[in-house]
Amino acid sequence: MSTFTTFAETKLGKTLKEASNEEIYLSLLDFVKEEASHKEKNTAKRKVYYISAEFLIGKLLSNNLINLGIYKDIKKELEEAGKSISEIEDVELEPSLGNGGLGRLASCFIDSMSTLGINGEGVGLNYHCGLFKQVFKNNQQDAEPNYWIESDSWLVPTDISYDVPFKNFILKSRLDRIDVLGYNRNTKNYLNLFDIEGVDYGLIKDGISFDKTEIKKNLTLFLYPDDSDLNGELLRIYQQYFMVSNAAQLLIDEAIERGSNLHDLAEYAYVQINDTHPSMVIPELIRLLTEKHTISFEEAVSIVEQMIGYTNHTILAEALEKWPLDYLNEVVPHLVLIIEKLNELIKAKYNDSRVQIIDESGRVHMAHMDIHFATSVNGVAALHTDILKNSELKAFYDIYPDKFNNKTNGITFRRWLEFANQDLADYIKELIGDDYLTDATKLEKLLAFADDQSVHQHLSAIKHQNKLALKRYLKDNKGIDLDENSIIDTQIKRFHEYKRQQMNALYVIHKYLDIKKGNLPKRKITVIFGGKAAPAYIIAQDIIHLILCLSELINNDPQVSPYLNVHLVENYNVTVAEHLIPATDISEQISLASKEASGTGNMKFMLNGALTLGTMDGANVEIAELAGRYNIYTFGKDSDTIIDLYANGSYVSRDYYENNELIKEAVDFIVSDDLVSLGNKERLERLYQELINKDWFMTLIDLDEYVAIKEQMLADYEDQEKWMTKVVNNIAKSGFFSSDRTIEQYNDEIWHSN
Repeated sequence: MSTFTTFAETKLGKTLKEASNEEIYLSLLDFVKEEASHKEKNTAKRKVYYISAEFLIGKLLSNNLINLGIYKDIKKELEEAGKSISEIEDVELEPSLGNGGLGRLASCFIDSMSTLGINGEGVGLNYHCGLFKQVFKNNQQDAEPNYWIESDSWLVPTDISYDVPFKNFILKSRLDRIDVLGYNRNTKNYLNLFDIEGVDYGLIKDGISFDKTEIKKNLTLFLYPDDSDLNGELLRIYQQYFMVSNAAQLLIDEAIERGSNLHDLAEYAYVQINDTHPSMVIPELIRLLTEKHTISFEEAVSIVEQMIGYTNHTILAEALEKWPLDYLNEVVPHLVLIIEKLNELIKAKYNDSRVQIIDESGRVHMAHMDIHFATSVNGVAALHTDILKNSELKAFYDIYPDKFNNKTNGITFRRWLEFANQDLADYIKELIGDDYLTDATKLEKLLAFADDQSVHQHLSAIKHQNKLALKRYLKDNKGIDLDENSIIDTQIKRFHEYKRQQMNALYVIHKYLDIKKGNLPKRKITVIFGGKAAPAYIIAQDIIHLILCLSELINNDPQVSPYLNVHLVENYNVTVAEHLIPATDISEQISLASKEASGTGNMKFMLNGALTLGTMDGANVEIAELAGRYNIYTFGKDSDTIIDLYANGSYVSRDYYENNELIKEAVDFIVSDDLVSLGNKERLERLYQELINKDWFMTLIDLDEYVAIKEQMLADYEDQEKWMTKVVNNIAKSGFFSSDRTIEQYNDEIWHSN
């Protein structure tokens, strides 16, 4: 009898065969926690604190079993008892601590830190209702609270607590931790999640609306509360300060415990700021060092600027936070005093208005503060970093050329291959061994099989089985009927105009109309979307509405549905991605060139044998370089052209609409009687007007070429030998995109944790 079986049957007082899935899940939860409790804590002198507003960690049971090296043993034991590990995995609720790529990246990073034995931990907030649970009503997105915290969860309470001072009150925190187990490691790290006592679910009234003024009861209710009003913006400041004040106090306490006298704090701690949300950690550390530990302001600044790194994730102006001083004074006036002193230091050095921390309108540019008082400023893909240096942040690059560096994002292959695509992982091990799990570049050994027809056939069979698994999952969980024999074309990401889901929707319209004209495709195409739109982002919600209306129209049309289906998967999350990605043939990465910092979905699809259909944007550029341009499908204007068009304001969407029949026909269909009868006329007309009169993210500039390249891709799919050669090349060259490689670079070049 195995260790787990003995553990569970002793705990439950019954055999595994007699136990329910819920009982077995809770036993596994306790078993993993027990195993984790025997792991030693990483103890290197310099500890990395990776502060992030979100950690999209996904379900943890299987990930932890894999990292403990016992997943297959447990799976076999359960099968012998007549139980299915996948059904037991279904019992677990997915933690609702993140939204999109930023949060998933942070989760891959803390996994890699632990796997590499780096003393590095995540710090964030424990959101009780997450972003929101997406539900569809009347072909529109609606939002409900996403409750996920149960009495038995991965959260481990601690007795660590801090006082966080705001203008009118002090709020006491409490720290819960989640063990982060590295792959085949005897050591572990933590994800530190700060919370408040007395979170009040009763504040939530309609959907996810709640009283935003009751800070003592709502601070950790929701991730990214709607900031379309003043109270929402203030709440975001409360959340951000609460997060960084706790992080700073924890960091200082732990450094003292390990022997720091605080004058040497930078030798004991390094803070990586993940996007601008944690920026207030800079003045907060200075405040704590000066007020609580009697270090002079000048020395405190000198200490802090040796221990900060800033990761920029965007060039979108609205995503680079700029908080009015009035707002900060309403929440953290004690911090404003320090920010103003930091601003004076910069003004004394540089008279360029572009690099000031506080602008003429009295707004604090958080990214500017980060850049001035950090040792490192990094982008997250080669193209993105070049754009930062040469365009968006050029004024800063001219001052600090040595600070700027690139760290192309990565993903953890343990979750995105070893767990999400187990048949493929097993087959790769048959072909080349399992070294790729700790050194992903070993996947290049697969190049020897690029033209091997038996390997092609085996990979095709695995893809088909993954489609069947997806079919079962979507039917059971989402009420979607999937045709497993169709080409699966997937775009899964946060809804935003720059990601151009609207362009994919226009292709769907074009294809629908083409089929109606009698031009039938050789093989059925299933277009799948997944993602959420921020509640205050009206146009993004209009795009969701368009897709849902198209789905209803097309899937119920007997003339078209045998050749084309469209689905938007409700409440997209990590679990959905783990089913979708291994089953996908075409990976949609179609952002407007220069706008996507990196992307990580593109890497997951590449690893799982989908071929990229994308612009030369973000990490798509590096995918093309590694796999070869002939092994992916690219289209669209390049980033330099797009940057120039923005600079001189010469893009006019109406010109494309009026001068291209394909574009006009597709755009006009948005307000056709067929669609309006299924939807909200106001939403559809607003989106229609947006596309022909504004189209800020240039949907129409690339649409014609996008349609052509996608049709080429569908035609190429029919030559499976050619297609599968491309697939093998992509998998073989995906190793560069391991988050282990990314984190090694962070540590070797920035953190120097030893």
